[in-house]
Parts: sequence; C-alpha cells; structure tokens
Amino acid sequence: MTSTSRLQSVFTSATVGAGAGLLAAGVMVATEKIEQVITHRPNSYVPGRALLTLLGRHPSDEDKPTGWNHAMHFGTGAALGALRGLWSSTGIRGPVASVWHSAVRLAFDQTVENTTGVGAPPATWPRKERVVDVAHKVIFSLVTGFISDKALPPKLASRHGTESH
Repeated sequence: MTSTSRLQSVFTSATVGAGAGLLAAGVMVATEKIEQVITHRPNSYVPGRALLTLLGRHPSDEDKPTGWNHAMHFGTGAALGALRGLWSSTGIRGPVASVWHSAVRLAFDQTVENTTGVGAPPATWPRKERVVDVAHKVIFSLVTGFISDKALPPKLASRHGTESH
C-alpha cells in the first residue's frame, strides 16, 4: 500500500468511524431517555457545563444547557467514533475492542468533566449512577463498533511488531 493510499484509508476510516459515533450517540441519548422514564432519573447537565467551561464560560451548577449537552454528546461521539473507525481498519475489532472503547469513552468523559471542575470522580457517585453511566457508554461503544466493523474492512492491519524483537 502506498503512503498516499494509506493516508486516504486513514481519512476514510476516521470519517466512517465519526459517522458511526454520531449514530451511536443518538442511540445512547435515546436509550438514556427510555431509562429515565423507567428510573425517573433527572437529566444530567454535566456534559454541557463541561463543554461551556472548556469554551471559557463559567456555568453554575443550576444551569441546564440542553443544547450544549447535545453538542458535547455528539461531538464526543464523532471524535471517539473516528478513533473506533481507525481501530476497525487496523484490525482492532469485535466485542473486545468495543469493551476497550467503552473504557476510552468513560475515561474521556471523566477526564473532561473532572479537569474542568464540573464533575465529581465516579468513586464519589452512588452505585446506581455509576452503573447507569457505564451502561450508556457501553451501548455507545457497542453500536459504534458494530457499525464501524461492518463498514470498514481491516485493510490497514499489519503483522509488523507481533514479536518483541
């Protein structure tokens, strides 16, 4: 594969993955709404407040920036979907890759929310809140991975470096 065709494949993989991540973010938001009807859990505005903080604003804990919440969900979905698209193309695929991707999604969200000072560390949350958050991020990663793996063959997979020497 030439460097130009490899670069094209990387771009295509990231773009397809971003699309998969956008679709998966939509599924995640929809399943959150269904879960909230069942559990009566209120909306969380932490993602939107974190994004506003990153943009230099100073939202209060009482602010309910719904549009910014959606921007954060879908922006993160696209960015981390692009990563998953690259994984699919390089041979990092299947359910195990989706589990790893869930960890990346959780780590990304918690890094942004905690470094901005908008969120609290998950260890301080009630157990039920942790379970709900993990479940929704797993749904996101499973859907992203399913779409990405179906759409992208592992044509960038390499066998270089399979041994330690």
